[in-house]
Amino acid sequence: QVQLVESGGGLVQAGGSLRLSCAASGGTFSLYAMGWFRQAPGKEREFVAAIRWSGGSTYYRDSVKGRFTVSRENAKNTVYLQMNTLKPEDTAVYYCAAGLSLYSDYVPRNLKEYDYWGQGTQVTVSS
Repeated sequence: QVQLVESGGGLVQAGGSLRLSCAASGGTFSLYAMGWFRQAPGKEREFVAAIRWSGGSTYYRDSVKGRFTVSRENAKNTVYLQMNTLKPEDTAVYYCAAGLSLYSDYVPRNLKEYDYWGQGTQVTVSS
């Protein structure tokens, strides 16, 4: 059974950085894309970034391009989200997710395309 465990959240001042980690187990992840989503209080869960495990193609939401970087470490079955120049509007619970990705020219970016979810980690950016 696929399990995803996030870590690395916390409290940081605006302009600061955090790195989130997502340790994956229980699946053949070469067939998957790994996504990061976030949900702020009172708002819907939204896509942040994703990476295909095979080939490493990535996709980002516009508001984080140039600030966030998603990467993977195959030997550790771990995906990272490096977040720089954080803003108060980045405050949310961040979730890691895994979903099948069979097409090399497309990186899944919708909630419905992801089947497995972690428990989430809180990121709070103070102004």
